[in-house]
Amino acid sequence: MNSHKEQQDLIFIGLGSNLGDRRYHLQNAREQIQTRVGPIIRMSSIYESAPWGQSDQPWFYNQVIAIQAGTGPHHVLEQLFAIEKEMGRVRDERYGPRIIDLDILLFGRQIIADSILEIPHPRIAVRNFVLIPLMEITTDLTLPGSQKTIEELYLENTEELDVCLLEEDQ
Repeated sequence: MNSHKEQQDLIFIGLGSNLGDRRYHLQNAREQIQTRVGPIIRMSSIYESAPWGQSDQPWFYNQVIAIQAGTGPHHVLEQLFAIEKEMGRVRDERYGPRIIDLDILLFGRQIIADSILEIPHPRIAVRNFVLIPLMEITTDLTLPGSQKTIEELYLENTEELDVCLLEEDQ
């Protein structure tokens, strides 16, 4: 990133998959996002993490990307839902297994809380599988509505679920 201002204007999206070919699902989602929403500016490594919220399921592959989109947050959310659906995501169980999960984590400096969308993502500060890859691509970004950086949120987080950097050849 060239500047702090540049980071403030980016949209950060969390990607996760714990069914089927997890690496392929993340790649497919990235390609779809790039085509339908906006160019990927930054991309974290892929991490493997213990499932959050419901432990009796396969581990997840997680990643965070930063994109630039020329459209508003609700349109981006609609596109992410469409990508999930086209990839075979079924929303029948909260925190259950899924082919793909796409979450808007941050949308520039915006704070949104309506019946459809909450930005920053309401559980960003308590999920290491989000904080670690997010911290990899933007350590000094301050969470909108907070005085804390992503790194400070990570250091304060007490979650103990495993998050492991995935080796490239796995």
